[in-house]
Amino acid sequence: MFATLALAIGISAGRAHADESTKPSPSASAPDPSMISRDEVRRILDSNRMIDTTQGINEKIKLHINGIDQWISIRGKDRRNPILLFLHGGPASPTMPEAYTFQSPWEDYFTVVQWDQRGSGKTYGANTEAAMAPGMSVEGMTDDAAQVAQYLREHYHKQKIFLLGHSWGTILGVNLAQKHPDWFYAYISVGQVVNGRSNEAVGYNYALGRARAEGNTKAIAELESIGPYPGTAKLTPERVGVRSKWEMYYGGLAWGRKDFQFDVDAEELSPDYTRDDLHAIDKGSLFSLNHLLDALLDTDFDHTTHFGCPVLVYIGAHDYTTPHENAEKWFGNLQAPSKRLVVFADSAHMVMQEQPGRFLVHLVNDALPLAQKVGDAAPAEVTRDH
Repeated sequence: MFATLALAIGISAGRAHADESTKPSPSASAPDPSMISRDEVRRILDSNRMIDTTQGINEKIKLHINGIDQWISIRGKDRRNPILLFLHGGPASPTMPEAYTFQSPWEDYFTVVQWDQRGSGKTYGANTEAAMAPGMSVEGMTDDAAQVAQYLREHYHKQKIFLLGHSWGTILGVNLAQKHPDWFYAYISVGQVVNGRSNEAVGYNYALGRARAEGNTKAIAELESIGPYPGTAKLTPERVGVRSKWEMYYGGLAWGRKDFQFDVDAEELSPDYTRDDLHAIDKGSLFSLNHLLDALLDTDFDHTTHFGCPVLVYIGAHDYTTPHENAEKWFGNLQAPSKRLVVFADSAHMVMQEQPGRFLVHLVNDALPLAQKVGDAAPAEVTRDH
């Protein structure tokens, strides 16, 4: 469940490697004039995704919410399109720096809002830890999210918007959809956190089972050293890190991949993030875990199953960061005006990046019609996306 640990392991290592690679060696000759600088790559990427703002929206805004400055990015090609607020994972794993790898086609159909949450990315860099600390709780950050949603509805004159939560963002998403169902065309769940302790146990058992099947003595030794897991002992970042490391190695974070370097590399070239912003991700992850680790483990939505707005649940078939079987069982118990489950056959936890085309098709086919017409109660639908 704790995607931050898995991401932090991959991101910190990858970022350190990237920083080291930019240092000239003592024996290095003059720079190769054919090499393109990071700033030039970012300029090219930003130019490629240009938005005509006479009709669309392309803004980065710093909002003062609950005592601190919080950054949002708003991008879309037609102001008439519905707004989709993206609640990123982690905690403190912002999607803004990597969104350019998958989001541009979404902007034909939605005005997409990326929000760097309290303790995360640009927002972490804009505030002191002392200023952020009082609101570093599920309740405080749900209220932050509510104020972002209210700003979007009022400023852009939208009665309703879409709410998409990914991983940790599903905790905020469920709470916000429960409090204000009338604000949302639908709650879109991606990598749903259902029950913290159960999620951790399933992910651990998956990694240990794979390690034993392959005879991976190093993985077995490290995983058994933290067992029984999660158990009753305090769940420290070090223990979570062991589980995250091997669950990621066996494809539970990104299917078919042993690490997260592909995402780190994409972030390094982000047109939305400076080098300082990137380093703020790493610092914010550690800060956020110190405040939110216990709250994550205590999350229990087993009986939070009644929703006043439609619910779309998108799941990677190989997800063991937020185990897919837990989310599928939860979906079975949901009661909502309408609900739909989509299982992506070739994805784990990072569905938007792993199967971006299929993900967009489902956003357009499943979500968009809900903004065009609010109908009567509809039956549940389940799709296996092959």
